[in-house]
Amino acid sequence: MLEPKLCRGRQQRLLNVMQEQEIEWALLRSPENVQWLTGFRPHKLMSAVVGLQADGECYLSAPNSEPENVAADRVVTFEAQWHSTLRQEQARAALEALKPAFSIPSDTGRIGVEFSTGGSDAVQFLNDGAPAKTIDLDPLLWQLRRNKDDDEFALISRAVDCTHAMYQRAREIIQPGITELEVFNQLHAAAVEVAGEPLTDIGNDFQCNSPGGPPRNRAAKAGELYILDLGPAYRGYYADNCRTFAVNRQPTDEQMQAWEVIVAALEMVEQTIHPGVSCRQLFEQAQEMLDEYRPGSFFHHLGHGIGLYPHEAPHLNPRWDDTFEEGDIFTAEPGLYCDELQAGIRLEQNYIVTGGGVERLTSFPLDL
Repeated sequence: MLEPKLCRGRQQRLLNVMQEQEIEWALLRSPENVQWLTGFRPHKLMSAVVGLQADGECYLSAPNSEPENVAADRVVTFEAQWHSTLRQEQARAALEALKPAFSIPSDTGRIGVEFSTGGSDAVQFLNDGAPAKTIDLDPLLWQLRRNKDDDEFALISRAVDCTHAMYQRAREIIQPGITELEVFNQLHAAAVEVAGEPLTDIGNDFQCNSPGGPPRNRAAKAGELYILDLGPAYRGYYADNCRTFAVNRQPTDEQMQAWEVIVAALEMVEQTIHPGVSCRQLFEQAQEMLDEYRPGSFFHHLGHGIGLYPHEAPHLNPRWDDTFEEGDIFTAEPGLYCDELQAGIRLEQNYIVTGGGVERLTSFPLDL
């Protein structure tokens, strides 16, 4: 999993923010942030809480038993199950176990929480109903999580390896008559073989003759294009890349023309990005290139960061104004969609931003 030493480094980065914001306690409940700070990822049906004091002491409230090799100074446990039955009130039980270690800051101090998890309510529970000054840590944590450490990069790389195996299997099995459900099942199996264990997530887009969606009991037909946008997650960390396959391996001239435009957009991304480049301007440049094929045929984001959540910063999207930073791991996914293309084509690569540009993490061929 994540390395405790590097988790301690991430704790220190949060502590630095806490000092700047005059925060005496941080209280975190989302599984992503619990894992990022301590290395412990709770089962998807179980709760956990992390408390981080301004003096550096880290407390973990974990379900059932004390986990090994985690970055926490004190671990408390609570019963997430009674006689093998999962308790629905686990979130409260996790906080109750943490309560003896929790001391409300002074009148001038503040508690950092994730507003996305109802953190203010959790603080009132720990403070016996009395309100406390809280600050939302969500935007700060999203920014801190952008720059991936080596242990995080290793997990993302394993997830990328899973996608490579999935596309290899897709190349072998996609033909007229195969159903989307059969493709989904075989690709899932290929990813699990590489991971050596169940995946945290598998991705969303497994439809043929469609821009995307979950698999259906529908057979692929000759002449159609099959968009596979795969997002397997290995131990919580996501990959996300896309390929498009001609079902009968005979793409039309129109489809090849669109493919060439999309590949050119990806080449532009690779040649343009370095730390400090505007994500919004990059999107606009790609939009202009894709509109030369047909205005309006590219109607979604150009890409996004990946990590413990499928869509993280940086956002290659006109609704944000991010700039690329060294250490960002992100996707670029230009696409074109219209009836002449049998729904459309989308191609997606994964990259890491280096001091001088980008390094591509995905190597499976792009050809239809």
